[in-house]
Amino acid sequence: MAETVLTIDARGDACPIPVVKTLKALGALAGPGAVETLVDNEVAVQNLTRMGEGRGCEVVVEQLGQKEWRVTVRASEAVVVGSGEAESVTCDVPAGADGAAAAAPRNVVVAITAETMGTGDDELGRKLMKGFVFALTQLDELPSCVLLYNGGAHLSCEGSDALDDLRGLAESGVEVLTCGTCLDHYGLTDRLAVGEVTNMYVIAQHLCGASHVVRP
Repeated sequence: MAETVLTIDARGDACPIPVVKTLKALGALAGPGAVETLVDNEVAVQNLTRMGEGRGCEVVVEQLGQKEWRVTVRASEAVVVGSGEAESVTCDVPAGADGAAAAAPRNVVVAITAETMGTGDDELGRKLMKGFVFALTQLDELPSCVLLYNGGAHLSCEGSDALDDLRGLAESGVEVLTCGTCLDHYGLTDRLAVGEVTNMYVIAQHLCGASHVVRP
């Protein structure tokens, strides 16, 4: 008989949600089987590994991309999850080399709402914004996402001075998301040249889930 495999997408979920989802899925198997959980940070990988091994399960970790892992927790028999047990899960933060607790991974979101940076002279403001987007490409730690809405939607469209730098960020794994309502409002729907069209629900998700929000 084929093995029962459940797949959980926990990318973007903060600790302890990936562990909670996986534990609930293990309980739902009600017998031998496996749970494959997709996550986007190493802390989640380590916490899932610890949870699985603690339950006597086989754990296999595969790195699928720069910030994407699949953690497979395979149970040879039913995993009993007590009532309310999953909700009470807490995550251990792995210790660093000096034994101190490692900091949780940063999730920096850059929200750009205008073509210009600062107030005063718009021509200067456009130069500053171009310089800011270029500076993002030079950081040792890139943001996870750049959100472009209202006037910022112009930056991801054909003719933008910042287009090449936004493309560089996208090629490095940074999500570049532009508000679809804003593109439509400015008549730019057919001129988007980098990243993807998004909506206000997704924008709200990114802003609320960020560890840091940067607004130039």
